[in-house]
This record gives sequence, structure tokens and C-alpha cells, in this order.
Amino acid sequence: MPNIHSSISFGLVNIPIIMNPLIKNNDTSFNQLHKKCLNRIQYLKYCPSCKEKLKENDIIKGYEIEKDEYLTFTKEELNKLKPEKTNEIEIVGFINLKDVDPIYFEKSYILLTEKKTKAYSLFIKALKEANKVALGKTILGSKFYYCILRLNKEQIVMTTLYFEEEIKQFDAIKMSDINQKELDTAMMLIKQMEIKFEPEKYQDEYQKSIKDAINNKLNGEKINPTKKKKKTEINNLLLALEKSLKK
Repeated sequence: MPNIHSSISFGLVNIPIIMNPLIKNNDTSFNQLHKKCLNRIQYLKYCPSCKEKLKENDIIKGYEIEKDEYLTFTKEELNKLKPEKTNEIEIVGFINLKDVDPIYFEKSYILLTEKKTKAYSLFIKALKEANKVALGKTILGSKFYYCILRLNKEQIVMTTLYFEEEIKQFDAIKMSDINQKELDTAMMLIKQMEIKFEPEKYQDEYQKSIKDAINNKLNGEKINPTKKKKKTEINNLLLALEKSLKK
């Protein structure tokens, strides 16, 4: 998604910003080829009933109300239902970040400015002083979102949120009985394994393997399988905890 010129609407204050995607795709890109001739395959829109290849204007959308029975919508009809296109992030209130379960977080964007205005600087300082995050709403593409605006290293980060109806609900798991010795040993293991979160040290091991394999193939070398760690299963929970502590 390209950078988007937008603005933060904070009461009657308007703060011009540029919205930049914060996350980039790290996956190695592959094309699908025909094994026989190594040419790229094509995806055709085809109607098996009419045995015809279809053009874009031959296609409409249908909502299935019963098995193989559809309520149809044209592109024009669906366009009438789209929310009004706006390049604005409207602030609807201020909340505590701890009250938002991370399960609702979708995508993040950094909100920069071509030149730091007084309103932009004030918004940052006010968020810091209040120790709050802003709850806003906006439209990206054709989708309506609620979002939160928070500070990260003196910059504003916007994170779009999933709606409650998009989150699957599951019944709570019935807890097993745990004795004090098992709990104490587990707490000792957690204490022993405490580390500092240092994201710069972590890498995508699978993508590294793919990139190494590409280099190996270019150099005429074989691809070696990833080494699997041998795991010993211990059915006794306390014994497994104690052995983990020694390890």
C-alpha cells in the first residue's frame, strides 16, 4: 500500500499527516510454473456451466441465501454502499492501552508529517502527558476501521483494530488440579528462563533457509534438509519440570 496523505481530526484541530505502512512482507516470492516447459501459469475466469472464458464485465457478485440460490449485486449497487471516501482519522475518545486486548490489533502504520506543525507536536506531547492512546475511526481502501493512535519513540503509530464480530469465541478450558510442588517448580523454570525482549536478535528461520537454498542452487549445491531437534517425551509433569530446570 503506498503512502497516504491523511489528517488527524482532533476536536476542531486538523493535523496533516502521511500514513506509511509499518510492516513489510519478508516472504520470499515464488512464481508458479508449468513443470513441463517452465512457463508461468495463468488463472482464467471460467464458467463450467456455459463452458466460457469470462471477462470482468461478465461477472457479478452473489450472496448465497440457500444452496445454489443467490441474491445478486452489480458493481454499481455495491459501490453505492461503500462508506464516503475520506482521508481523515477522526478521534472519538481517549482510552488506556492496557484496556485493549492485543487480540484486536490488526495492521500498524506510522503517521509522519512533511513538516512538524505545532498541532502535530502538541498532539504528541498531550498523549504523553495524559498517558493515554487515542481511539479513532478511518477508512482505508474501501474498508471502515476503528484504530488506536499511540506513541512510539516520539512518533505516532496507528494500529487498525478487528471488530468484536471478527474475533472467534471459544469456551474456557476446564482447569486440571495442580499441586503446590508443580506450581513452585514451574515458577522456578519461568524465573530461570526470564529474558529481555530484543527483536533485532530474532530472525525468520524458515525464510533464512529458503534464501540459503536459493544461493546453494545457484552455486550448484544440494539442498540439505533442516535439522530436526530430538525431543524426549516425559509423561510425569513434575519430573519434566525438574529435568527442564537442570537442562
